[in-house]
Amino acid sequence: MMKIDKKELYNRQVTLKDFGKESQQKLLQSAIVIIGCGGLGSVAAVYLAASGVGNIHLIDFDVVNVSNLHRQVFYKMADIGKSKAEVLAKHINEISPFVNITTSEQPISKANIFDQIDDYDVVVDCTDSLPTKYLLNDYCVITDHILVYGSLYKNDGYVASFNIPEGLYNSANLRHAFPKMPKESVPNCSEIGTLNPIVGIIGLMQANEVVKILSQTGEPLKNQLLIYNSADNSQYKMKFEVEKSCDNIGKRGILNIFKKEDYADPACNSDGYREQEEYLLINMHDFKQKLNDKNVVVISVIEENHLKLPIEVSMEIPISEFDVDALNIDTNKEYFLICNKGILSYTAAELLKEKYPNLTVFSLKRGIKHY
Repeated sequence: MMKIDKKELYNRQVTLKDFGKESQQKLLQSAIVIIGCGGLGSVAAVYLAASGVGNIHLIDFDVVNVSNLHRQVFYKMADIGKSKAEVLAKHINEISPFVNITTSEQPISKANIFDQIDDYDVVVDCTDSLPTKYLLNDYCVITDHILVYGSLYKNDGYVASFNIPEGLYNSANLRHAFPKMPKESVPNCSEIGTLNPIVGIIGLMQANEVVKILSQTGEPLKNQLLIYNSADNSQYKMKFEVEKSCDNIGKRGILNIFKKEDYADPACNSDGYREQEEYLLINMHDFKQKLNDKNVVVISVIEENHLKLPIEVSMEIPISEFDVDALNIDTNKEYFLICNKGILSYTAAELLKEKYPNLTVFSLKRGIKHY
């Protein structure tokens, strides 16, 4: 492998007169955490790594899905079914040898947030869960962390840098823009759709904010929310007048909110995963009891079908090739779907049950990873 010279790798940005060697060194010595490795997070992570941010921690519990590929362009067909955080970390290691990249697949929650993200200079919110966004915001206000915020809604993208130190006080936070978290569920891009350019644009804007903050160059989007519309290329800034004497959305007020709020996402269970109906699930104990039954058909939908499984399966069908209409189904048998974490197998079980309502179908709860 060719030895890469650090000076040559970052030469173009170091050459900038208003950036230079000192700013580059600040990037290399920084540590950030990116929550969400989807459309926003994958773009932000790759560009920040390529810029030379020295320590990047990626948090995402999800795996690559077929529907991700049109906008999450750093994932390939061969990555379907694999951990997003791990795939992204591997890509970054290949392009940025001077970056220390770490990953976590544990979903962020109120119970673990202090342990998961306390050691980083900047928190980058690339999630699509509204309760998680408020959790990250409130945590950052309480702990004096800078939060780089990004979100999408149809053709609109939103970017801001929240909670930046300004003397005795910090700049505006998410609750200055939207004081209360809506009680009703707000649809994300998987439910209402999105075009891929806006996803990349907002992810890059977030990366740009992080570079400015860490290198102390330029002007971050503080005390304002940038709103960009990709349909007509319009953009405007919603500016906030931060009342220093008003504490209901300052640190003390948000600490009181944090004590009472559970930040639960109605679309996910307590572990942060998409809610799954119990009638389609089988636990590990019952699954093992069923394995010797001649009427049982076990189908693996893991994309990496070359992996050695701890059990014998009847069929191995990668989820990207899972076609219910092409299956020869025996309605007198019971069908068990397995994958690594129980996410893809649940999707496959739903498809089977929809096609054959009277068929006995189960997805292995939490996946074969825990066998």
